[in-house]
Amino acid sequence: MIARRHLVSLALTAALTAAAGQAQERQTAARSGDPGPPAARGFTLVASGDVLPHTSVLDRARFDAGGSGYDFHPMFEGAAPLVSGADVALCHLETVHGANGHQTGRPLFRSPPEIAVALAATGYDSCSTASPHSLDNGADGIRHTLDALDSAGVRHAGTARTEAEAATVTMLPAGPAKVAHLAYTHDTDGHPLPEGQPWAVNRIDENRVLADARAARAAGADVVVVSLRWGTEWQDTPDGAQVTLARSLTASRTDGRPDIDLVLGTHAHVPQAYEKVNGTWVVYGLGDQIAGAMSNRRGLLDPRANQSSVARFTFTAPARPGGRWEVTRAAFVPLMFDIDAGRIVDLNKALAAGADVRGVRDRIHDVVFSRGAAQDGLVMGE
Repeated sequence: MIARRHLVSLALTAALTAAAGQAQERQTAARSGDPGPPAARGFTLVASGDVLPHTSVLDRARFDAGGSGYDFHPMFEGAAPLVSGADVALCHLETVHGANGHQTGRPLFRSPPEIAVALAATGYDSCSTASPHSLDNGADGIRHTLDALDSAGVRHAGTARTEAEAATVTMLPAGPAKVAHLAYTHDTDGHPLPEGQPWAVNRIDENRVLADARAARAAGADVVVVSLRWGTEWQDTPDGAQVTLARSLTASRTDGRPDIDLVLGTHAHVPQAYEKVNGTWVVYGLGDQIAGAMSNRRGLLDPRANQSSVARFTFTAPARPGGRWEVTRAAFVPLMFDIDAGRIVDLNKALAAGADVRGVRDRIHDVVFSRGAAQDGLVMGE
């Protein structure tokens, strides 16, 4: 049951969103901290963290739907301007959907398909679906999930219903460019792959990732984006395996051109650093965009689980055909999921509206910049 404190928090979040929206309208397009992308010769891509609907999140969605079904649209309203304003928007869907909307919570998640509808309405174009929970409901869970995303008009990468689908590159239009979205997970939480379906979930393997990236390039991709479910939970800093793999993937080249143009990480449940590695941007961890309250390895409720960033990259076309599409602007926006209100909060907007969120905003800021990304031009967007 949604308590009165949830309603109070909801009202506060709504007020912050409205006030921040008014402040945003008063700002000019020429603001120095967040210039617009070069529309004629490039495109913008945004990516956000885990959508992890714990039972408390589902309870809020049912409440927002008036007690019948689920409505996730209000949860995403705080991120919608960031997402819908991009040419390509990518998310990570951590859980699978259940048959006929059947849902369960931890440790075996099944989520209602209304999530896919809300993702589409928010403006997402594709979601990575390879995760430790991809096989929580076996092959049926993958099928229900991808069916729901297809029905909503959201593309997907990382899991497959058929061998042919697994071999097909998820290609997204991005203004004048084509973007390939590839996705992989470090494990499936001990669940074996369905019998006779070794292709059902993409597992991280360096050689496999690079082969797929080259195949995507051969299929016509101008930009290859790789989503990786990796790292150590509750660790702000990337672990050794992340750093090593990032270096290897970004060092790989074919005919002098990098095989991968952007790496997007999830899994740690906390925001992690951005870093330019071998000339390619790597986001080690975007954090959880939507999740319930979570306890860390010490058994303590950890508010970092409800903090995340939205990455925003502007790609510009090469001067000559066959050259690399370069990132000419890299930015991020810090977010928080208000677990009482069940709403995503843009922390910069909330701070501008007078909310007491500077400590949270600054913590995310410091983590994101912790590996020297400012020297390579990363900025905090508005």
